[in-house]
Amino acid sequence: MAEHTTGTPTGDTTGAPTGDTAVVIPAHDEAQRISATVEAARSVAGVDLVVVVDDGSTDDTVALARAAGAVVARHGRNRGKAAAMETGAAVVGALDTTEGRVHPRFLLFLDADLEGTAAATGPLIEPVRSGHAAMTIAVLPPQRRAGGGHGFVVRAARDGIERASGFTATQPLSGQRCLTREAFETALPLAAGFGVETGLTIDLVRTGFVVEEVEVDLHHRVTGKDFAAQRHRARQYAHVARALAERGAAGALPGAVRGRG
Repeated sequence: MAEHTTGTPTGDTTGAPTGDTAVVIPAHDEAQRISATVEAARSVAGVDLVVVVDDGSTDDTVALARAAGAVVARHGRNRGKAAAMETGAAVVGALDTTEGRVHPRFLLFLDADLEGTAAATGPLIEPVRSGHAAMTIAVLPPQRRAGGGHGFVVRAARDGIERASGFTATQPLSGQRCLTREAFETALPLAAGFGVETGLTIDLVRTGFVVEEVEVDLHHRVTGKDFAAQRHRARQYAHVARALAERGAAGALPGAVRGRG
């Protein structure tokens, strides 16, 4: 669990539930974008709770997220995306219990850099709400600014997911996903770090849950070409390779990392 949790849910929890979906936003040093993302997420139909998990930020992410209306959970140090997702889901679960909900909220995970486009994520919820899918994955349009990578990590994740589960993912690393509580808990513990999306897809498809891709008009910050961006992609690849190796799907991936960390 997080070291600190502050703020109040966006809905009125003193009476009947006002919504059925909680948004969970992992965030690390996102002061420039978190306010707009939280405000947009709160506007999505059915969302009555936004939880921001601050993963060891050194900027004003916490204060800005709280001011925008989010419940904020804090990690004292950077523990990675998967840990932030687990913390956020735990906060939602605790609030569901406190409120005496018969049916737990759906979990809509969003990246912190979506800004105003987060308001367009409603279509991710509908297939889960209707029972047609246990997890939806957003397929984003071409981004306003091209990224600096060559698709190496994406191809590795896509090929590994298909090899492990038979599911062909259009955008295997998409972090915009909606899940039922049952599906999320089935996938625990999540694959570490940036391998979380790859692991989630494999684990749920293998278990028999329906996973559905949904086209959504979302835009976020893309990784550039500088040294920091290249280092980020290298870490991302290592985490994806580890998630695949742990699921027996590393195949011929170069540099696959075995074991947990």
